[in-house]
Amino acid sequence: MEPAAQLVDATKSYGAVHALKGVSLDIETGEVVAMLGPNGAGKTTSISIMLGLRKPTTGTARLFGLNPTDRRARSRTGVMLQESGVPQVLKVSETIDLFRSYYPRSLPTARVIELAGLEEKAQSQNRDLSGGQRQRLYFALAICGDPDLIFLDEPTVGLDVESRRAFIQSIKGFIETGKTIVLTTHYLEEADELAKRVVVIDHGKIIADASPQEIKSKVVGKKVSFTSTRPVTQAELDGLPITASEVKHQRYVLVTGEPEAVLRELFRRGVDINDLEVTGAGLEEAFLALTGGPEK
Repeated sequence: MEPAAQLVDATKSYGAVHALKGVSLDIETGEVVAMLGPNGAGKTTSISIMLGLRKPTTGTARLFGLNPTDRRARSRTGVMLQESGVPQVLKVSETIDLFRSYYPRSLPTARVIELAGLEEKAQSQNRDLSGGQRQRLYFALAICGDPDLIFLDEPTVGLDVESRRAFIQSIKGFIETGKTIVLTTHYLEEADELAKRVVVIDHGKIIADASPQEIKSKVVGKKVSFTSTRPVTQAELDGLPITASEVKHQRYVLVTGEPEAVLRELFRRGVDINDLEVTGAGLEEAFLALTGGPEK
């Protein structure tokens, strides 16, 4: 059976900038794959090439074994991109009906509205939707054609915590139907929760491709996190046995295989440590260790 989506030694250059450097990737039928990487790593470029929205400089892309621009492939594919737009005066149900008409087979409108969690807004005009509701509408339009493969490019970006959680439940509902899903996200906990396979791209190359558990197992060490009453300087971190560090929500996060030695040295250097936590490394720490920096 042909992969649902495929890149074969794909490169993409914009003048002197090499966005992709020989990426080969097979997305098998029924997989839920999260693509992670810093901004500019090549995630969106990879998806755009698989969708036929951009042509690779060299290499090839396939959807269901066909050219990505082939209508037979596109009719089986749903897409939720970062930048979308819909007619503002149409109602939610009308917009879904319009997009359903583009596909040879489609889900009933009521089912799409249910999967997207838009029951209370079905008769509202698009211009009256909140940011979270608008994201749900874009998700509805991506799934209304009952696609076998769906691309979700940063689907929860800009949503508040409550809206993100609700939206994740909608995605889980669609995953349960057995579809193939390719997800890019800045929220690593989403990848850990939704995906069975994680592909990490950095500087245009795939640097990791495994299950979340396998990737996390490659990080030997602990996560040391704390707050401080004053900024911690780089000089106070230099020379410590840490594999990655970042400041997140006013907390300093250090990944290390020697947490006791790190804390001992921080105290010796006079760092004011409060709200100390030492936990096992997760997907986020694995990402930091693999790429050398936080997801931005």
